[in-house]
Amino acid sequence: MCGRFVSTTSPDQLADYFRTGPPTGHASDIGARYNVAPTQGVLTVLDDGGPRRLDVFRWGLVPFWAKDPRIGNRMINARAETITEKNSFKRPFATKRCIIAADGFYEWKKTGGAARKQPMYITRVDGAPFAFAGLWDVWDDPNHTDRAGDPMQLHSCTIITTQPNEAISEIHDRMPVMLPPSSWNEWLDSDNDDVDSLARFLVPAPSRLIRIHPVSTEVNNVSNDRPDLIEPVGVS
Repeated sequence: MCGRFVSTTSPDQLADYFRTGPPTGHASDIGARYNVAPTQGVLTVLDDGGPRRLDVFRWGLVPFWAKDPRIGNRMINARAETITEKNSFKRPFATKRCIIAADGFYEWKKTGGAARKQPMYITRVDGAPFAFAGLWDVWDDPNHTDRAGDPMQLHSCTIITTQPNEAISEIHDRMPVMLPPSSWNEWLDSDNDDVDSLARFLVPAPSRLIRIHPVSTEVNNVSNDRPDLIEPVGVS
């Protein structure tokens, strides 16, 4: 799974990198974060029928049909192998795909017995942001309305995971789907509902593209959000 990541590249730089328009919504207000957790806002690239844009969506997918938005707390990841079977994901996979930007992510490696886990930090070897494959949806809040009397809307997203590559398999049995730039146009195309063709992107990225190092257990506490969290540490 992917349950914690790092987002330090500025929204303006991400807009250039992903070839979007200027950041929209609250995206321009997002600063560097070193311990992004579920239910928080994450920088998301999408094409919903207009120009490609960079916005902020809540991490944890809330399907449009949900009765309670807390369902999103359990939907931070979508398994690639069952994405066309699950009611929560099959419709967004066909119509609402996105990219979730991250500079790195954490996974926990079992060491010294099952009870002890060492946090590991994973980044790209070239220092560029990851483009995690994601899905998004819009939920209308029946209990809150805007000034026009329309339901308030919650935009949320999930990260698609797949089998690990060789490097990640030493740490965890899942990894985020990492999209190469050559796939971005097809993946984000809101008019493309060819799920059989899109499924070919849901594979592990090559091990040679990533690097991994151990970091402090301070990252275990979601309230910690400091640059030193991603610094390498020795392992006893």
